[in-house]
Amino acid sequence: MDETIAGEVIHVVEPAEHEDYDFEPKMASLADSRYVIVCRKGGKPSWLERIAAFLRRQPIEPVTLVADSAAEEGAEIMAVVEETGISGVYDVTEFR
Repeated sequence: MDETIAGEVIHVVEPAEHEDYDFEPKMASLADSRYVIVCRKGGKPSWLERIAAFLRRQPIEPVTLVADSAAEEGAEIMAVVEETGISGVYDVTEFR
């Protein structure tokens, strides 16, 4: 089932850099020759949202996207994704 995720890009791992990271075997096979994009789910929070999350003890949820194309760190993205067998990791079918 497809889902749309909005998020702020925190970090991007290019395919040439995969060997620098210790991916689990499932993640390594999923990310083979693709970009691994770590995002803050929901986009970039305002200062008020950050303070409210801190006071409520609700951490900001990170998600990992695996895509054929790169995204720029700090950019806000919206992607149509499919769940993978790995918790918190999604396969990007389309960027919007």
